[in-house]
Amino acid sequence: MFRRLLTPRPCRSAATGLLALTAFYGGAALASSSSSSDGHSHPSNVAVSISAPLWQFLSSTSELFLRDFTLPSLFSSPPGGFSIKHRILSLPPFSSLLVAFLIGRSLVLNAGFFTRYSSTSPLPDSNSYREPLGKNRNDAPCCPGCLGRNSIAEAAAAAGPAVVNISVVQGLYGPMFGKSIGSGTIIDPDGTILTCAHCVADFHSMRRVSKGKVGVTLQDGREFEGIVVNADFLSDIAVVKIQSKTPLPAAKLGSSSKLRPGDWVIALGCPLSLQNTITSGIVSDLGLGGVRREYLQTDCAINEGNSGGPLVNLDGEVVGVNIMKVAAADGLSFAVPIDSVIKIVEQFRKNGRVVRPWLGLKMLDLNEMKIAQFKEKDASFPDVVKGVLVPVVTPGSPADRAGFRPGDVVVEFDGKPVGGIKEIVDTMEDQVGKPLKVLVKRANNKSVALTVVPEEADIDR
Repeated sequence: MFRRLLTPRPCRSAATGLLALTAFYGGAALASSSSSSDGHSHPSNVAVSISAPLWQFLSSTSELFLRDFTLPSLFSSPPGGFSIKHRILSLPPFSSLLVAFLIGRSLVLNAGFFTRYSSTSPLPDSNSYREPLGKNRNDAPCCPGCLGRNSIAEAAAAAGPAVVNISVVQGLYGPMFGKSIGSGTIIDPDGTILTCAHCVADFHSMRRVSKGKVGVTLQDGREFEGIVVNADFLSDIAVVKIQSKTPLPAAKLGSSSKLRPGDWVIALGCPLSLQNTITSGIVSDLGLGGVRREYLQTDCAINEGNSGGPLVNLDGEVVGVNIMKVAAADGLSFAVPIDSVIKIVEQFRKNGRVVRPWLGLKMLDLNEMKIAQFKEKDASFPDVVKGVLVPVVTPGSPADRAGFRPGDVVVEFDGKPVGGIKEIVDTMEDQVGKPLKVLVKRANNKSVALTVVPEEADIDR
């Protein structure tokens, strides 16, 4: 579609420059001129045909420089397209040059306008290549923990074959009353399976059910009879063993210490006896549950039967064992960190049970805010910046015999500075029966050195 612009002879040079710029930036342009036959200069017109988008642009750009601009009420539609005639009265030569300069400059600066709206550029085809989200051109993750297009599928494919269904006949009112269903993960090709203790044991009697035998079904449909080798009720972790003539698919164990809040994780399992169930979510918290039991909090959807199944990172590595969910809330599920599970399995192999040290202390982590509150209430509170407060000492306990008092602040344990309770627990983890040196601070900054011998904890205590 074109529009015709008539300019008087004094503007002829300007129109010629405009014509050149129009042809270069605005597409095709047609021009014609007329003069008198006597050779004298008389006012004449140069007609320039301008495309509709260019005319709209020029109208808005040159509005301040055009005088007596009128739009006639008569329109014509020639075969080549729609035409509107605009009449511009004679301009002084200098003004003509100025208009041409400004229009030409605007055309140069706004050349992208015509390119952007040109109909010659095809729209992207639906089959055009699109780079996968989270991947670079070498098909490698852009960053650790990045969720690429196939990340969940690849992680599930890596760990999925090692996920098993575990069924146990429960005996509440008889040996064949009901059937408990859970999940597990093969962690060794020899048939060692990780699962939850509550899936294979009776918590009321604290004994293994069905004489220690459970049913195990692999994802490929093979069925085995499993033996409950060990079960720890405090951590709710158990180990089941099956025998196979051929190596079994085993999942790779990762490290829960490398997880961060916001990392993507995948929950695999067999809820309600459904095989190959996969849900995904993110990690919310890395240390819920206290000192003796720690849980990973995620928003993965888990249901009855998911217990004992693996929590997997995007590399297909097991980073936790799914253990429970909050029934009254969506998006709250918990798993035992795999770092803790590995220590439990090692103790199973070494001791046949989990040996936990016991001191007989109630402990409280200190930070700047808590220290300031204690000093405000009692000016004699020790001048410390960190440590562990002992508010209660159990009578007759190892701590009581060592000389601990309520109000002590532990600043060193086994020769190492103490910043929190977890450091104390980790230090004495395998130190049952061994004397440990402890440095505490008491009122008025009195330092006292103590020696304590941890005992094995009784879970019924």
